[in-house]
Amino acid sequence: MKLSGWGRFPRVESRLVTARDQDDAVRAVAGGGPLIARGNGRAYGDAAIGPRTTLSLLGMDRMLGFDPDSGVLTCEAGVLLRDILGVFVPRGWFPPVTPGTKMVTVGGMIAADVHGKNHHAAGSFGDHVDSLDLLLADGRVVTCGPNRAPELFAATRGGMGLTGVILRASFRLIPVETGYIRQETLRADDLAGIMAMFEDSAGWTYSVAWIDCLAKGPRMGRSLLFRGEHARLDELPAAARARPLDVTLRRARTVPFDVPAIALNRLSVGAFNALYWRLGTPREELIDYDRFFYPLDSLLEWNRIYGRPGFTQYQCVLPLSTSADGLRALLSAIGAAGNASFLAVLKLFGRQDGLMSFPMEGYTLALDFPASTATLGLLLDLDAIVADHGGRLYLAKDARMGAALLRRGYPGLDGFQALRAAHGLAAVFRSVQSERLGL
Repeated sequence: MKLSGWGRFPRVESRLVTARDQDDAVRAVAGGGPLIARGNGRAYGDAAIGPRTTLSLLGMDRMLGFDPDSGVLTCEAGVLLRDILGVFVPRGWFPPVTPGTKMVTVGGMIAADVHGKNHHAAGSFGDHVDSLDLLLADGRVVTCGPNRAPELFAATRGGMGLTGVILRASFRLIPVETGYIRQETLRADDLAGIMAMFEDSAGWTYSVAWIDCLAKGPRMGRSLLFRGEHARLDELPAAARARPLDVTLRRARTVPFDVPAIALNRLSVGAFNALYWRLGTPREELIDYDRFFYPLDSLLEWNRIYGRPGFTQYQCVLPLSTSADGLRALLSAIGAAGNASFLAVLKLFGRQDGLMSFPMEGYTLALDFPASTATLGLLLDLDAIVADHGGRLYLAKDARMGAALLRRGYPGLDGFQALRAAHGLAAVFRSVQSERLGL
């Protein structure tokens, strides 16, 4: 069958096999591969598509245990973050790190070592994993973690499934008093302004910015910064304090058809950006966690907005020392090309360990572009800027990066490949992405 990531680009023929328990996964791996494990298909490009076989873990979706004293949850790799939120927010617990969608699996979050709006303070998801069970190419299941087989664990977090099949994991949730976020919205008139706001917001738990990628001249980099804290019980209105953890989730709507590509152009995106900027008046408000963390999840199949050709999300990170110049160069190139993005997100990362984890201390910029010949040309220009400024691209979003850019951006690559060779993993665990990048 034809498989694709969330960006619907590329579409690749692959045999899809579903594992419902460990024995199923062992049998699939014993088949000899090459294969790659897949969660809920939210990696944007070709990272979770096997060149021959793709092993779905969605059938392994059981929560296995929870320790209320430590907050440690143990579950199978196919459990969705949505289901963890549904069970544990009403009990006063929340994921320590969450990406911008709750439609991802635990195994996928570890394989991509996802980050959230709190990376500057909390690190990536892998920083909160106590242990995981990993199925290797020879059929053995190895338990690894920060203090047990740490080399294998370090390569697995961010390793895009190339070190084996993650079967189960134990990780720590954090306690919360309410299901609400105290959000503050700020406006920045330019790039220097938003970077100063991020640095001033270092004491906030969460911070993220929408950036107008089409603004030029003195308005280049104008942004809205959203920063937030888990609301305390005494911060809720009196009427909400009786049931502070009960959040009524929004009713999701579905994009009913593939939007014609012609609908997305510089004019329509420019008009959207201008309106969004005007509506982003500085304010403080209480909003539920779902609106703060997962605004796009209320629009099911929103990837259809980019039409049948699909889209690619370009997410890069630049070191702190080169971020100002690099971001200015990226925004200049995007503005000149007129290949605009509705979703342009800027975040500040803190320090990060890990062989193949994406974050580094600096600024990360994420943009969506429709898949087209013009886009691919622009992205090559952006690649050159990222490389010149010492940055790298996020493997979970990538669908077209070249091997040279990967090698320049990921200094742990040699160690990662050496570990793959030492454990005999390279012949069995491969994806369309890994073959493209020579991983």
